[in-house]
Amino acid sequence: MFLAISDILDADALTRVRSGLKTLRWDDGSKTAGHKAREVKANQQADLSSRTGAKLRDELVRAIQTHTVLRSAAQPRKFSKILISRTEVGGGYGLHIDNPFMGSGETEIRTDLSFTLFLSDPADYEGGELSIDLPGERKFFKPEAGTLILYPTQFLHRVNPVTRGTRLACVGWIESRVKRENQRMILFDLENLSATLSETFDAQSDVSLTLSKIITNLKREFD
Repeated sequence: MFLAISDILDADALTRVRSGLKTLRWDDGSKTAGHKAREVKANQQADLSSRTGAKLRDELVRAIQTHTVLRSAAQPRKFSKILISRTEVGGGYGLHIDNPFMGSGETEIRTDLSFTLFLSDPADYEGGELSIDLPGERKFFKPEAGTLILYPTQFLHRVNPVTRGTRLACVGWIESRVKRENQRMILFDLENLSATLSETFDAQSDVSLTLSKIITNLKREFD
């Protein structure tokens, strides 16, 4: 499933985040890449350990993890720590595959899904598209700021070189309660249907209760 969620951050939140990022220290992004990916990663990552960094991190995490559409699509069990990247002219992130597991101990997750939350307006930079290689097809994403792209982590992907301006983005990974993508899509369709029917049917109607039972039992079956 490839999903663009356009309202993760509104204009005020974007302004706060981008203003705060100007005050942070930035490190070499290759430090957080896997052994092979490190060779093709040319960007910087925000140090979120300061008070301002922690405040920005908490605001982004809250916006991402509580979004109804994302939760319905991803069926999350665990989220990784987020990273905020800055890619300037000449930088990018060459073709790579993300690690199958991230973190350690209680924070370890299986990376079923990846997300990129775009923080820069597309007019402010050239290049920098998120490019994902599918069998016989290549998808490109460069949406409006505040939009999150959710996609399966299993594919080779890259960030195309930036040729003008600066690209800011927040990235992270999700371990889903539902490992199989086709099962997540079934649940997503049913939960969207439930939301639509709620405009017509009362929550205690036979239609609503039966659909709720189906969704609940499928979640139990798929987990």
